[in-house]
Amino acid sequence: MKCVDDFRLRFGKQELVPVMVGGMGVDISTATLALEAARLGGIGHISDAMVQTVSDRRFKTQFVKEKTKLYKYNVASSDKSAIQFDLGRLAEATQNHVGRTMEAKRGNGMIFVNCMEKLTMNAPRETLRVRMNAALDAGIDGITLSAGLHLGTLALVADHPRFRDAKLGIIVSSLRALQIFLRKNARLDRLPDYVVIEGPLAGGHLGFGADDWDKYDLRTIVAEIRQYLQAEKLDIPLIPAGGIFTGGDAVSYLEEGAAAVQVATRFTVTKECGLPDKVKQEYFKASEDEIEVNMISPTGYPMRMLKSSPAIGDGIRPNCEAYGYLLDASGNCAYITAYNREVAAHPGAKKVSVMDKTCLCTAMRNFDCWTCGHYTYRLKDTSRRLADGGYELLTAEHVFRDYQFSTGGKVALPA
Repeated sequence: MKCVDDFRLRFGKQELVPVMVGGMGVDISTATLALEAARLGGIGHISDAMVQTVSDRRFKTQFVKEKTKLYKYNVASSDKSAIQFDLGRLAEATQNHVGRTMEAKRGNGMIFVNCMEKLTMNAPRETLRVRMNAALDAGIDGITLSAGLHLGTLALVADHPRFRDAKLGIIVSSLRALQIFLRKNARLDRLPDYVVIEGPLAGGHLGFGADDWDKYDLRTIVAEIRQYLQAEKLDIPLIPAGGIFTGGDAVSYLEEGAAAVQVATRFTVTKECGLPDKVKQEYFKASEDEIEVNMISPTGYPMRMLKSSPAIGDGIRPNCEAYGYLLDASGNCAYITAYNREVAAHPGAKKVSVMDKTCLCTAMRNFDCWTCGHYTYRLKDTSRRLADGGYELLTAEHVFRDYQFSTGGKVALPA
């Protein structure tokens, strides 16, 4: 019976263990987690979501404090259009996060950065251009484009010296999305180096409708995209993601022609993951009926998370002066609209509850939005129960090796 280690992901002459750890933000896929994946010969992701906050945590910078001070005058206003990111400081924060991670890299693997198009930051093109160029300047091995179609994204870095050197990939959830991306970027004569195909069982934001996500199947989508690429004679590595819980699951895709698999859920309960330990225990304890897909994200995408997430129903005042990562080009955000509606409906109330949206920036910064994959309820079967009722945290190496060497549907418990 084959295991994942019998296969290799190939980028030119470079061969890697075909395991890619997804880029969970904000700083859930930490640099430490990504470095372990790379050390072990696979691919690790860091995320540039709220990169200034991440830099402040890791390197004791004061980007958020400085921005908050600059826009303090605007805190009580519902008009956030004046709030802008200093592009030079944004580049500095990105270079801190990416550059120092790359300096610490060991082993034969690679480190990519997950770059979300939906982080519009009140200046979508300008901030996206800075984030990507700064990451390339800092030596990142590759950039994975996520949370959007990225129709004009590659053009933003087409003049960068590393445009054809670094690995550039995109996450899609349908053949149509990939076709649109390829058509819009054809003039650049630059195909993506890989395509991550994210299915309906993935964690966090989903590329499906909130009411019909369960009607889709990852294996079917992968087959459709593979057939299309073969018909067009396009050789692009395909990397399925979402619901791949065991090494046996991974092998089933690799045997069908996938170049690698992307996995994340099982790494949320590792010591290297950025979630607080008490939140990791919530993931371990979760049952299947405690996981839901809802529409509280201001991005407009459905999200999968634990029903007990503190972010659900929280009515915190919009914190755009400090963060503001989801402000659109006009300074609007769906949470601001929902918050103002509830404030108007409850005059004089000291605190309101907003059920339909959440202040995602603050919630993710505080680890209060417990996004998760569909199979999170199976995490308890990957560890041992401790005397205090909690579960033993795993190491990233243990989980990575289990994917790499296990067979069938087996899961190795910690030694």
